[in-house]
Amino acid sequence: MNVIEITILSIVIMISLGYFLKKIDFLTEKDILPLNKLVMNILMPCMIFSALYSADLSLIPKLGILPFVILISSFISGFISYFILKRFNIDNKKIWSIIVSIMIANTAFMGYPVNLGIFGQSGFLRAIFCDLATLCIFLILSFILILKFGGTIKTALRKMLLFPPLWAVILGLTLNSLNIHIGPVIDNVVNYLGNGAIPIIMISLGLSINLKRIKRSHNIAIFTSIMKLGIFPLIAFIIVSFLHLSGLEYTISIIEAAMPSGMLSLLLTITYKLDYHLTSDCILTNTLLSLITLPIIINLI
Repeated sequence: MNVIEITILSIVIMISLGYFLKKIDFLTEKDILPLNKLVMNILMPCMIFSALYSADLSLIPKLGILPFVILISSFISGFISYFILKRFNIDNKKIWSIIVSIMIANTAFMGYPVNLGIFGQSGFLRAIFCDLATLCIFLILSFILILKFGGTIKTALRKMLLFPPLWAVILGLTLNSLNIHIGPVIDNVVNYLGNGAIPIIMISLGLSINLKRIKRSHNIAIFTSIMKLGIFPLIAFIIVSFLHLSGLEYTISIIEAAMPSGMLSLLLTITYKLDYHLTSDCILTNTLLSLITLPIIINLI
């Protein structure tokens, strides 16, 4: 069994554990929110900070192109999807509920463990840079949805400034570049907390699985899966080939683009009162399908 198979199988087992714990009523779907809050506000920022704090910053000029690959791929996929959906006279709120699930990739919750497991810290560092694009996409879509469906720019700016992963990036890079040491105790605490992010993320994904819901909107969910798991990474492949990227930059860009829909898309649809049940169905469908498509894409590249 190779590293790719071991990593994917490990992820499947952890997701299955979450699903099993829900089936035996040890945990419920209501536990997803507090678990995700724990991950988003504490565990994931610690994981990001730890990686950037100890990273070789001389690589930044080389890695700086990675967010743009994901960003461009996302917006091209979004534009294509928007014009296709418009032809079918779908309700505007439903269209945007679908669009956000296509444009926002799970570059962190799924991307981090996959790239860390297969490529180690070098792959994880590049995955973090790809995830910076997802953060930008989330913020851009927030402003678009505010303009279309109401809300205030002040609220969007406040959410952006209080977004813990963003501060983890800023602090990690700042302390690293200034060579400021945080001490062995804090370093250990941050590492311990960061190591807890991936298993909690996977268990949370398992808790979100509800096979009955997929039947409700399977046609749209399949369309979303084709765009997210097929067209999105294909566009990324074209871009990295045009830019002549090679090595891990080439590989990680495509793998991150091939990730399923991100949980941040669900946060957007809930915040702006869109059809979040539809978004949830789309996320669930292409997350399950990605367990098949990801190993194929990883082996192909």
